[in-house]
Amino acid sequence: MDAAAKCPRGGEDTQAREWTLRRGYDLLRDPRLNKGLAFTLEERQQLNIHGLLPPCFISQDVQVLRILRNFERHENNLDRYVLLMGLQDQNEKLFYKVLTSDIERFMPIVYTPTVGLACQQYGLTFRRPRGLFITPHDQGHVATLLRSWPASVVKAIVVTDGERILGLGDLGCNGMGIPVGKLTLYTACGGMKPQECLPVMLDVGTDNEVLLNDPLYIGLKHKRIRGQAYDNLLDEFMQAVTNRYGRNCLIQFEDFANTNAFRLLRKYRDQYCTFNDDIQGTASVAVAGLLAALCITGNKLSDQTILFQGAGEAALGIAGLAVMAMEKEGTPKTEAIKKIWMVDSKGLIVKGRASLTSEKQQFAHQHEEMKNLEEIVRKLKPTVLIGVAAIGGAFTNKILKDMASFNKRPIIFALSNPTEKAECSAEDCYKLTEGRAIFASGSPFQPVTLPDGRTFFPGQGNNVYVFPGVALGVVSCGIRHISDEIFLTTAEVIAQQVSKQNLEEGRLYPPLSTIHDVSLKIAVKIAEEAYRNNTATFYPEPEDKEAFIRSQVYSTDYENFLTDSYSWPINASKIQSAIR
Repeated sequence: MDAAAKCPRGGEDTQAREWTLRRGYDLLRDPRLNKGLAFTLEERQQLNIHGLLPPCFISQDVQVLRILRNFERHENNLDRYVLLMGLQDQNEKLFYKVLTSDIERFMPIVYTPTVGLACQQYGLTFRRPRGLFITPHDQGHVATLLRSWPASVVKAIVVTDGERILGLGDLGCNGMGIPVGKLTLYTACGGMKPQECLPVMLDVGTDNEVLLNDPLYIGLKHKRIRGQAYDNLLDEFMQAVTNRYGRNCLIQFEDFANTNAFRLLRKYRDQYCTFNDDIQGTASVAVAGLLAALCITGNKLSDQTILFQGAGEAALGIAGLAVMAMEKEGTPKTEAIKKIWMVDSKGLIVKGRASLTSEKQQFAHQHEEMKNLEEIVRKLKPTVLIGVAAIGGAFTNKILKDMASFNKRPIIFALSNPTEKAECSAEDCYKLTEGRAIFASGSPFQPVTLPDGRTFFPGQGNNVYVFPGVALGVVSCGIRHISDEIFLTTAEVIAQQVSKQNLEEGRLYPPLSTIHDVSLKIAVKIAEEAYRNNTATFYPEPEDKEAFIRSQVYSTDYENFLTDSYSWPINASKIQSAIR
């Protein structure tokens, strides 16, 4: 039977079907539509792909098993990362089905710590471009570049300029692995639809001489552009995004250097729907860990003395949100600030010290100048020690023993990524504090068993507990400006999901296997508060917000192109639109 006979309406319907038949081969190469050997015989015939696949029919579950067996064959995590990214380029639904089948197993591969190595080796492992690459040479034409992206609806963007990738420094265009990885987790952990997410690299050059001399480097080979030219490109990008995708499009800033991160957040936060994950996301997950730890110590956050090793984006973000949390407990802001101390590369931040930024200045207290961290710990006797300076081993054996000597239950967070940048290992922390430390890390650590038989499962303070749920909540109700209150709310929701058993096992965060439910709870709470505070813009207000948000969540199950809802000509037009 020919196309005209199958499309009784003829005309445009026939044309749409003929177009689809001609593009059947391309359908198999579109990861959004490809089902591989899971296409049924009727689908293969109708979509003109019969004969382009082996004469075998395999369910999605069996496809997952095949991927798992290939995954296990690889001996190192970088090869596993390449395998999974290749799958993402071939079959999107299968990729996310694999990830969500065991998120605890796969998240360290598609994100920290493996993504750091992948970024370092990006030129070597580069296969297929994902997202948009925008350079200063495109200035004046950024809107044109956005129009070249095939999706007309984009609800979330993660953008980086690659200057401060994790704790690895300036990786330039190789940093594109971070936006790609973040948005992967938007979907796997939060249920955001991948076709509505866009990773963006603002390649303004790099100051990394190794990359500039590397023939495999994929970015611009010149020093970073700074100053007004840099700002002009950012301004044009932000405006072009809202012109193309609307003022409700969420723009997440990721891995910008300290010099730009804070000022760009201040500049854009009241103009656009935007947040900085390194500042606000890290703050939220760290405060969530602190709130959970208080369930063990039995006191308040304002009862703590908090010392930060590091005074950059992460430290200042955590400190600011911790002050908000103390204020919510009833502590005046001026008193809350006094509970927080910081150490940067020049030593303890104190009043009168030269060259302090305005952000650091607010946490500068009257005290003698000190430079040695061990001496600072002995002098201040903090109850909470947080490492966010990416200095591996900064929490020495002496520091860990001292923390245990003047605290019954010392709270020690080694949050720097990747693993080799962690301030201490989970094993050292638990053993040197005789199992009394309340520990969390930025990268995953294996369970630790002490000589007395107790086993602890280190909590991973991963931002993945925060940004997928925040994004889902913000996008679902149309919040246009993301306040710090949203991140405090998120921290509270996360802490509430930590059970008594989790705490007894040493976990300060809910198991990653529950991350999808955690993200949903965060999104629902954000939506409830947004409608209550009149910051939501999508109306009418849904009566059942959880059901409303669930209805928007991405499904990893294959669709049947030949069901009634996809019958001709709807099926043809849908496929045509998706491929375009």
